[in-house]
Amino acid sequence: MKNLLRLAVVLFTTATFAQAGHIMQGVGAVNMSMGGASTAQPLDISGALLWNPASISTFDNKILDFNIGAFFSSPELSGSLPAGAMGPGTPAVSGVTQDDRGISPMPALAMVWGKEDSKHTFGASAFGISGFGVTFPEEANNPMSPTFNPTLNSNPINYPQQARGFGLLESDYMLLQVGLAWAYEITENFSIGVQPTVNYAALELAPNPTASPNASGYGISDKASAIGYGAQFGVFYNSPGGIKIGASYKTAQKFDDLEFKNTHLDNSVSENAFNMDYPAILSIGLGYSTNLVDLALDFRQVDYENTAGFGAKGWTQTGSVAGFGWKNVQILSAGLQYKGIEKLPLRVGYTFSSNPIDDELAFFSTPATAVIKHAFQFGFSYPLTNSLMLNGMYHHGKSGDRTEGEIMDPMMASPTNPYGAITGSKVGYKMTTDLIMIGVSYTFAK
Repeated sequence: MKNLLRLAVVLFTTATFAQAGHIMQGVGAVNMSMGGASTAQPLDISGALLWNPASISTFDNKILDFNIGAFFSSPELSGSLPAGAMGPGTPAVSGVTQDDRGISPMPALAMVWGKEDSKHTFGASAFGISGFGVTFPEEANNPMSPTFNPTLNSNPINYPQQARGFGLLESDYMLLQVGLAWAYEITENFSIGVQPTVNYAALELAPNPTASPNASGYGISDKASAIGYGAQFGVFYNSPGGIKIGASYKTAQKFDDLEFKNTHLDNSVSENAFNMDYPAILSIGLGYSTNLVDLALDFRQVDYENTAGFGAKGWTQTGSVAGFGWKNVQILSAGLQYKGIEKLPLRVGYTFSSNPIDDELAFFSTPATAVIKHAFQFGFSYPLTNSLMLNGMYHHGKSGDRTEGEIMDPMMASPTNPYGAITGSKVGYKMTTDLIMIGVSYTFAK
């Protein structure tokens, strides 16, 4: 099973970077262009399979949907230390480091089997539903350099570990979810759905703060992977008057431990295990359709506070990080599709996400800065043939206010300073994201 999922990862989720906490706000060009709103407005099979398996009952054909996107992000990491923080008489330092990760591909694949005279509809999907990643280079203007100039840009977060920084700060996390859905029409207007899910997650960290440091510092991990399982349940009501109501609950996706092998600066090797699940998500949606427009509105609650790897916070007694310490996230997604132009439906979408990171815990989330507060989308569709539909979309997101707190040092942790905060220091980050995506949807002949 793990080998099959590894193959699916290579084919369908080369890289994924999330927008709301560490989860994707949507999937595919149609659903993304509606701001991710789909719980009660299934305009396409990918959005329906992601957010409400009961809603696939609206599709009465065999449909295949494939999407590919190019994702651009520009995270910015800043840090500062007050005078004397690096020793008596040392000057204050501050600086900004830009991410240099570049472009990441984002594919998605889905299929639905439906028949007009059947109460049963089936679906299958392979989606990258979660991810984060940064690449912040080591700060060249640091105290160990003979040309160190503290009056110039000098970010202490990226100082070498020998100078009590992270050095090169790099992370790469992705989660592939494979789902098999079944929807059943209890009445002509009301459906229920269930979708068992199998997940493959992989995480790589440099340095790896989930492992205890040795005398030379934290190690650089290899890529660790784990298998997880869960399910999703949904209900969907489609009234004759065009009003639609939907709700779904995705259980927490429970994973095996990520087992890391870490190489330290002194070339010694250590191993550690870290458990990181995927949070439970409750989605409630409203939809309304006329001959001219389709409206969609979704509300989601993401339960980070009761999720392994995210609920815990602070340092362990051996200097490793216990968890991110994230709060629950609330997401509001809204979308409008205008059908007044023949063969060219146009869509606009907006997504709002609360920030899961407390300012006082900002330091612990420097490897996972992909938190987007406001996201704006525009999309379209165009029929290439009677069976083949071309879909496209553009997304722009921004984090809003900078997430900012104090730099933490486990060596300074005490009962009165449990996180080891360095008084007068600062660490902060913000980012923008852009995504261009195209997709094709093929409806097989009946």
